[in-house]
Amino acid sequence: MAEYYDEELAEIQRRKLLELQRKLQMEEEMRRRQQQEAARREALLRAILTPEARERLANVKLVKPEIAKIVEDNIIALVQSGQLQPPVGEDVVKQLLSAIYERTHREPKIRIKRK
Repeated sequence: MAEYYDEELAEIQRRKLLELQRKLQMEEEMRRRQQQEAARREALLRAILTPEARERLANVKLVKPEIAKIVEDNIIALVQSGQLQPPVGEDVVKQLLSAIYERTHREPKIRIKRK
């Protein structure tokens, strides 16, 4: 009877180990894909943007990474559709940042509740 439980326990441990290994492989594959995508994106932006524009976007990315990503996506889309010609300068980046700021910025509302 004890042998049966030992065998069953060993089988459960083996299955758990296999499951963990598969999970780790999948996570590693996802990480690798994300790194490749980020490298492709950076290379594309390096080819499209002037050094000043890249510097401005890098500064924005430090403070608001989500806004920088939106601007990068917009620039890539505009260049790929032919609406913008590389190299894209800092002034275009400023215009896109301003437009996105206008769309996403909300003035804080202060409410005073009196008793």
